[in-house]
Amino acid sequence: MKKLALILLPLAYGANLIAGERVASPDGEVVVDFKLSDSGQPTYSVSFMGEEIVRPSRMGFNLKEKDPLTDGFRVDSISRGNVDDKWTPVWGENSEISDRYSYMVVHMSKPLEGEKEIGKMDIEFRAYDDGAAFRYLFPEQDCHEFVITDELTEMAMGGDYTAWWIPGDYDTQEYEYTRSRLSEIRGYSEKKHMENVSQSSFSPTGVQTSLMLKTPSGKYINLHEAALVDFPAMHLNLDDSTLTFVSWLTPSPDGTKARVTTPFRTPWRVVMAGDKATDILASNLIYNLNDPCAIEDTSWITPVKYMGVWWEMITGKSAWSYCDAENFDLSTFDYSKAAPHGRHGANNENVRRYIDFAAENGMDQLLIEGWNVGWEDWFGKEKDYVFDFVTPYPDFDIDALNEYAHSKGIRLLMHHETSGSIPNYDRHMDQAYDLMKRYGYNAVKSGYVGNILPKGQNHYSQWAVNHYLRAVKKAADKQIMVNGHEAVRPTGLARTYPNMIGNESAMGTEYQSMSPAHVTILPFTRLKGGPMDFTPGIFRMDLSTFAPGNHEHKRATIANQLALYMTMYSPLQMAADLPEHYAEKMDAFQFIKDVPVDWSESRYIDAEPGQFIIVARKDKNSDNWFAGGVTNEDERSATLSLDFLDPSAEYEATIYADAPDAHYDTNPEAYVITRRKVASSDAIPVRMAPGGGFAISFRKL
Repeated sequence: MKKLALILLPLAYGANLIAGERVASPDGEVVVDFKLSDSGQPTYSVSFMGEEIVRPSRMGFNLKEKDPLTDGFRVDSISRGNVDDKWTPVWGENSEISDRYSYMVVHMSKPLEGEKEIGKMDIEFRAYDDGAAFRYLFPEQDCHEFVITDELTEMAMGGDYTAWWIPGDYDTQEYEYTRSRLSEIRGYSEKKHMENVSQSSFSPTGVQTSLMLKTPSGKYINLHEAALVDFPAMHLNLDDSTLTFVSWLTPSPDGTKARVTTPFRTPWRVVMAGDKATDILASNLIYNLNDPCAIEDTSWITPVKYMGVWWEMITGKSAWSYCDAENFDLSTFDYSKAAPHGRHGANNENVRRYIDFAAENGMDQLLIEGWNVGWEDWFGKEKDYVFDFVTPYPDFDIDALNEYAHSKGIRLLMHHETSGSIPNYDRHMDQAYDLMKRYGYNAVKSGYVGNILPKGQNHYSQWAVNHYLRAVKKAADKQIMVNGHEAVRPTGLARTYPNMIGNESAMGTEYQSMSPAHVTILPFTRLKGGPMDFTPGIFRMDLSTFAPGNHEHKRATIANQLALYMTMYSPLQMAADLPEHYAEKMDAFQFIKDVPVDWSESRYIDAEPGQFIIVARKDKNSDNWFAGGVTNEDERSATLSLDFLDPSAEYEATIYADAPDAHYDTNPEAYVITRRKVASSDAIPVRMAPGGGFAISFRKL
């Protein structure tokens, strides 16, 4: 039940200096201090367990053709209160989430020099046991519209923390993470990253959120944003001389950052904090800062385990396009007269083969990419119109294949590649969604590969952010779930719109030879804002054995790939490899068949960013538990206590482990499977090979 206490503290009108105001978390360990400087500049700081993790930091904005919102403020009143609430997610890691915090809203004003100036700005602070957050509120006032040229919010770090970071980029998060001290970011960027950053990069010390940090005293901090709505995505630009981050918003084509109409509230600026690494993994702070579910009937929103005609295209075994075409012009090209090149993956025979395997092995859906006309003329062309999202290739019988899939008890999962042309997708979205409804599709994977059109826009600008949410809302109206790729990284909006069942927005499996450490960092960073469609489950690591010309080697063991279904939570999970590769190792594939995608309880047992993660979870629809762990390039051993199991019951444990000689590079497909009866008083020794892991199912007897 929600409990709320509210106190309004009036202050003398005209006061431009206050000694300071404070709000503390319910357990008293997180403390936020606010004050105005002598010039009326708002500042804040954050302490955790007695340590100042964010030093006094300035707040405010620069505006176009208006006085800056940086100083001259006075405090008119302060609202305070406490909230103790719980809410039930439609899907998630836990069946119930606690939302417990103290808050303080500082109501401020400044003398107006003219009727077109902004005179009122409030700042709302919240203190949770697992961190702090604040946002700016602009009440309705005489000046209804204004343009932000810069957000000047600072986060002054309390020391030269260790950071796990990716470089600032307005268009992609598809990087591997670098571990360094804050003071070393500039050097690492200039040597390693900046040559790969898109031309929209703004600074050699710019980084993206979610940013994972560790203090010399062993505390864990995470900087992020929550509830990104009608605003550009925030990057952090580091002043490495003072170790102070400054908010850097993704710009619009004219260089400004955001257009605001009052009343308005910005996204939250978030500082998560924990005494252990697992505290960050278990935190629900980002979701708690988002609005409650806006969809009245959520019965149609269901977690999805799927396969797809995708990995064979990514690896080069087959192709998205139907034919080879020179001087291609979609408006005049006649596919009925074209000669197929014979490598098109989304053909009737191949799709039926996938449907059969997916249905026989309990999958919910099958993703088909490259089904629609236009793939001969899309990548890098920056054309406004390529895809219409409704016209299939000649060898893809959309009627027959959907009927065949439904007869087997599964659905097809739609794919919409926009090629970065947002205006074209907006024009075709209604008819594209209507086609899905007509054929029984209830989920779509949308893609935004390439530069955003119109030229000058970026993937993370205010305009693009608004488009992504508009697509999700329209999909919800038609009872369609959305898995957005290349869109802005999520910030907890899946609480409000739970039909957002997946996003990419990070380096996933399609980067075939990424470091084994990558999957031990993503749950601390990208996944804090929402689930990722990482596409795990690769069983054939030497890609040259089935995709001629591809000399990549997947740097993981099979046990590691199984464990990802545990360590990287998503209600949308793909079994990404080819049916024939799973057929070779059906005993290992059994875990993918068994593992749920929705949980009633999750326990992060031990972890360290960049090194390893171990987690246990309870199935929402049974009494069974599952556990898993992944490691980086280092071999690792641990003892898994089973105290999470029901103490009054016995379980059959099926353990999927790395073989003694397994290694992500030299022997990645070596695994062993053992079974034993266990109870909550037992412990299981587990060993993870380099780049390896383990996965365990606990079936209640």
